[in-house]
Amino acid sequence: MLFRERETAALEALLFVAKEQLSPELLGEILDLDVPKIEELLNELRDRYNVEACGLKLLEINGGYTLGTKPEVARYVEILYKQPSHALSNAALEVLSIIAYKQPVTRGEVDFIRGVQSDRALATLVEKELVKDVGRKDSPGRPILYATTEQFLLHFGLRSLDDMPNLEVGLLSEEEVASTAE
Repeated sequence: MLFRERETAALEALLFVAKEQLSPELLGEILDLDVPKIEELLNELRDRYNVEACGLKLLEINGGYTLGTKPEVARYVEILYKQPSHALSNAALEVLSIIAYKQPVTRGEVDFIRGVQSDRALATLVEKELVKDVGRKDSPGRPILYATTEQFLLHFGLRSLDDMPNLEVGLLSEEEVASTAE
């Protein structure tokens, strides 16, 4: 049992000090354990943090793991770092949702969908590292393509883009949108 506690403590320390999420394979390599054993230890950590009295939680993002703070203690962390709130404006949320569901997408495509320019909102999202430049579209002018980042997943508590809500219900098809624009 003592060895298992030491393994769990080492795993917890790695997740705490890592600047980005760590895959079970990398954790296994570092701790000299197989992936099923790492996943077992991760589940134990998740259970340990899944109590109301704990301010930490185990986050899974794109198959990697990291430690984060629970939303209910975020205001205390903000006070410590004296950082302004990370609240996004309605415009930034609109742009972010378009990028999240249509990615990769150009600023012009986002502007067309919104009906207004999105420069400032897009700049804010890039600055907050919620979206990033992922290349250029093969079309005239070669506009920049934008997509969400792992920070986006972390910010919204998603494991992957597959965890985003399904928006099929109540949405108009592209043909319906085009016909209403005529």
